[in-house]
Amino acid sequence: MKKYHIYGIGAAIVDTEVIVSEDFLKKNEIDKGLMTLVDEERQGYLIDSLTTQRIPVKRTCGGSACNTVVAASRFGSKAFFSGKVADDDDGSFFVKDLNRAGVVFHQVQPSSGVTGKCLVMVSPDAERTMNTYLGASLELSCREIDEEALEDSNWLYIEGYVVTDDQRTAVASDAMIFAKQKGVKTSLSLSDPFVVEVFSDNIKTIIGEDGVDLLFCNGDEARSLTDTHTIEAAAESLKQYAKTFAITRGPGGSLVYDGKKLIHTPGVLTNAIDTNGAGDMFAGAFLYALGHGKDFSWAADFANAASARVVSQFGPRIKIIEYISIKQQFKIHD
Repeated sequence: MKKYHIYGIGAAIVDTEVIVSEDFLKKNEIDKGLMTLVDEERQGYLIDSLTTQRIPVKRTCGGSACNTVVAASRFGSKAFFSGKVADDDDGSFFVKDLNRAGVVFHQVQPSSGVTGKCLVMVSPDAERTMNTYLGASLELSCREIDEEALEDSNWLYIEGYVVTDDQRTAVASDAMIFAKQKGVKTSLSLSDPFVVEVFSDNIKTIIGEDGVDLLFCNGDEARSLTDTHTIEAAAESLKQYAKTFAITRGPGGSLVYDGKKLIHTPGVLTNAIDTNGAGDMFAGAFLYALGHGKDFSWAADFANAASARVVSQFGPRIKIIEYISIKQQFKIHD
C-alpha cells in the first residue's frame, strides 16, 4: 500500500472571497466568469475597494489543485501538495491552513518575493470571477517536486492553471513523465475555459503523446480543447487525450467515461449561492471514491453530491460535519 492517495501540484495562493454586485464588475471592467491574471497593484486596489465597504470576506489556502487535495483529505484520503509560497504572512497562513486540513506540504525554500493571492468575486447569480496575482507560485521549480513522495502515491493530480507560463508547464510535464515511468496514475484538470483557449499547446505538452489516465473538465473546457461544438462530439474526441475522463455539467450532473462506456449521472438539486470550488470539490471527491475501490458511476454520484454541497454555501470549503454527512449518505465507513 502506498503512503499517499493523491499528490497534487499547482499554484499555492491565498484566496480572498467576496460577494460583489454586477455593477462592481462592470465599473471595474472585470471579465465575468473567468480567471484573469493581474499584477499586484491591480489586485490590491480591488481588494482595498471591497474590504473598506465591509463586504463579507472569506480567506483560505487556495488554488485549484490545493482545493482538490483538501477535499480529498477531508473525506479521508492521504494527500500531499507541492507548490511555492513566500516567507511572508500570507505564506505562513497558507501552510498552516493546508496542514490543518491534513495535507502534507512540500517546498524546499520559501520565496523571497510575495505569496500569490486570488480575489474570488461572487456575483448574485452565484457565478465566480477570479483575479489572480500568482506571485511566488511562478517560481515553482523541479526542486519543489518530492519524487520519493510522488512515487509513493496512487495518483498524481495537476491543475490546468500551471500552463500559463512555460517554466511551470515544464515542471508539470516532467512530473507527469516521472509518474508514468513509476506506475503512478495521472490526472489533470483543465481548470478554466480561458486557460484552455489560450494555452492549449501547453496543456497538450503536459498530457503527452500517450495521454493521461483521468481528465477532469467542464463542458466549455472539453469543447475548447477538442475544437468541437457539442458535448457528445467533445466526449468522443477527449478519448485521444485521456484513457478516462469526467465532464462536469453543473446542475446537469456529469458525463464520465470509464474506458469502456459513457455514463450520464444526474445532478443534485440545490440552491446555488457560490460556484467557486465546485469543480475542485468534484475532482477531490471523485479521486477519493476511486481510491476506495468504487466504480466511475458511483464516484460520479458521490462527487455530484459533494459539489452540490459546496455551491450551496459561501466559499470553496464545506464544514467537516458535511464531509461526514455525505459519507454517511453514501454509507461509507472508513
